[in-house]
Amino acid sequence: MYLFFDIECASVNKNTAKICAFGYCLTDENFNVIEKEDILINPHGGFHLTDRKGEKGLVLPYDYETFKNRPDFPAVADKIYALLQNKDTLVCGHATGNDVKYLNLETRRFSLPSFCFSFSDTQYAYMCRKKNMKRQYKLGTIAEELGVEFTPHRAVDDAYAAMKIAEAMSREEGVSFRALMDKYKISCGRIENYTITPVSSAAGKKEAEEAKKRKERREKALSEFHRAAGSGARRRNKNGAMKGESIGFSRRLEEDNERSLPLLSLLFKAGAKYAYKTAECTCYVCFAEETGARRKEAEDRGAKICTPEELRADLETAVNALNTGETRTD
Repeated sequence: MYLFFDIECASVNKNTAKICAFGYCLTDENFNVIEKEDILINPHGGFHLTDRKGEKGLVLPYDYETFKNRPDFPAVADKIYALLQNKDTLVCGHATGNDVKYLNLETRRFSLPSFCFSFSDTQYAYMCRKKNMKRQYKLGTIAEELGVEFTPHRAVDDAYAAMKIAEAMSREEGVSFRALMDKYKISCGRIENYTITPVSSAAGKKEAEEAKKRKERREKALSEFHRAAGSGARRRNKNGAMKGESIGFSRRLEEDNERSLPLLSLLFKAGAKYAYKTAECTCYVCFAEETGARRKEAEDRGAKICTPEELRADLETAVNALNTGETRTD
């Protein structure tokens, strides 16, 4: 059998996850629904709803007043333990690790025994099929692509949608969901003794190793950039034509030593200062397609925004003017 489940919380922070709904869909190996239910739970607290990043407010499709008259988590825990810990059932969900974390926090909150079960993840299986381990696809995104309709954030409907996604992937592959996991070398995650081991795969481990190497390369490049910025500042031409300018680079540009280091050398020859803080920039340099908080802050403070190519042209003009004895004019 398969048990697909989803959890909604009234609020989540680092140490607590006040569960207000446990939705599940129990099926046989052919995805025929045996039982499905939305267990509403009194969270003993107000609703402070955000998305997975803790940012946008969410609206759950429930009448919040009804939760006050529902049993609390300890009162329904035995049923949830029985559902999740059935040895003959493969437990699954969408981004299942998040919901397992919420269960872990609630058992600690009420001094209950740790859950002990293995679990799979339809989101992770979808990532493996797409051969894109960098992007965590939303349930709605996957459902739309596979033609699955559901009501977002109603726990039982999210659980049912995860089931239909598993069914659609399995049918497209012509195998059972368990066989699909084997095909993509996906290993189940597990919770035991309050410790959670995430779902993993050969592709995921490869991507994690590559991500680690990319991070190390970025850190090395950034260190080299900062070393060059520090030593170059001491040799800056204080009488250069751009001595009144404070120029800052985006992080992406700083990490691109092939472009950033020659620009840094020209910048100091022209007499400009390098600005480590966006708030100090008179000019902020980034690639044309870059957006984000640092660029917006520079724009809001009235700094000039230019690309590396535009800055190079300005710096070369300033340095050439200095070399030929010309005076820079704006």
